[in-house]
Amino acid sequence: MTDDGPLYEAAKKVYPQRVRGTYRRIKWIVLWIAIGVYYILPFIRWDRGPNAPNQAVLVDIAHSRFYAFFIELWPQEVYYFTGLLILAALILFLSNALFGRVWCGYACPQTVWTDLFLWVERLIEGDRRERIRLDAAPWTGDKIIRRAAKHAAWLVIAMLTGGAAMLYFVDAPTLLKDMVTLKGPSIAYLWAGILTFTTYALAGHMREQVCLYMCPWPRIQAALTDDDALNVTYRFDRGEPRMSVKHAAQAHANGQAAGDCIDCLQCVAVCPTGVDIRKGSQLGCIQCGLCIDACDAVMTKVHRPTRLIAYDTDENRKRRERGEANVYRLIRPRTILYAAVIALTGCIMLYALLTRTSSHLSVLHVRAPLFTQTAEGGVRNGYTLRFSNKLSEPGDFTLDVGGVKGAATTSAMAKPLGGGGLTVHLDPDSTLEVPVYVTAPADAAPGKSTPITFTATDAKTGERSVVVDNFFGP
Repeated sequence: MTDDGPLYEAAKKVYPQRVRGTYRRIKWIVLWIAIGVYYILPFIRWDRGPNAPNQAVLVDIAHSRFYAFFIELWPQEVYYFTGLLILAALILFLSNALFGRVWCGYACPQTVWTDLFLWVERLIEGDRRERIRLDAAPWTGDKIIRRAAKHAAWLVIAMLTGGAAMLYFVDAPTLLKDMVTLKGPSIAYLWAGILTFTTYALAGHMREQVCLYMCPWPRIQAALTDDDALNVTYRFDRGEPRMSVKHAAQAHANGQAAGDCIDCLQCVAVCPTGVDIRKGSQLGCIQCGLCIDACDAVMTKVHRPTRLIAYDTDENRKRRERGEANVYRLIRPRTILYAAVIALTGCIMLYALLTRTSSHLSVLHVRAPLFTQTAEGGVRNGYTLRFSNKLSEPGDFTLDVGGVKGAATTSAMAKPLGGGGLTVHLDPDSTLEVPVYVTAPADAAPGKSTPITFTATDAKTGERSVVVDNFFGP
């Protein structure tokens, strides 16, 4: 006998209820700040001088540049992005060690845009009960109008989201004008369309499914937390056994135990992922604290102490079972280690940023042959020098060679200078390979391997790039 039933339980639609309170206000503040920064940032100007873009934050793919206010990163500096990713991960680890999944509950883009879409849905279709009734109701003119209005509003938000993302890659005012007048590049419309679709799908339809099944962070977070991390917690020691207000009064009259939880299910009704926090720590809980606001409102109405659900630690739960007072240990070895590594990584990146140069020189010795002898008895070595000019304006570099006594330097691609040096001209934001020959006179008698130094000096800035190689002889 075979069972042809489904392998997985069908997803149940979640209808989060409107709630007011401390954590809901915090979420609104974070939401509007995050969205405001996202939409306004591309239009902020930053003067970088002539021949440079004046957009404060810009990913200039055409010229291989990333600009962020006073910072300008070049293609050769991809390690800065690696450092930023490391910093982001460490900050995420630290926030998790302190306050659990606070990132998921307040600042994750999926949370921010889902909250915005839910706000629009409530404005058009009503709160939890109205939306449940509307879903169950037959299709009428009113239902069609409400659904059409909701999805139209979602699509407008999604289009604004996808379009705003493109503004970070080209001058924002210019691209916005071109896109509105249908004169923008096709690639901008393509990517704006892709981001519009993903925003509409993820924030409007998939919602909690992204947190439950697509996002890897809940799995990672579970391995990083400890007993001293503050997480949204149902205080079993205070809430159990659950019973209604009437039954609790009867239990107290009979000398029996009765918890503060009245089993009203408001904590479940307001949860954006449909989690029952009273079942303990769960994968779907994003630690947003809305259940705290809902429970506090109920406790106030029934004249019982608030914070039956609160940010708490497993260690405090154990302490209360032993009759001990709560202790909050935000500073502990784990958090100190994360903070120290964050500070170290940040200092290394800052030092590298402050001491970097706008030019670079590398050298490759010609291997076949390692050296040749001239008719006068001298020894010649060939090198390929790669000059890099990272600036957006042309540059002239002087090349000096040291370490080999009396050596003469020649190149078909560089102009000779008095004193045996060479001068090389580079276009803006370019690299140039220059073949260079270094010839030592016969009376210098170089050894089989002598260190040789190449020094390139930027004529405008005075920056020097020094590379050491070897000069080979018989």
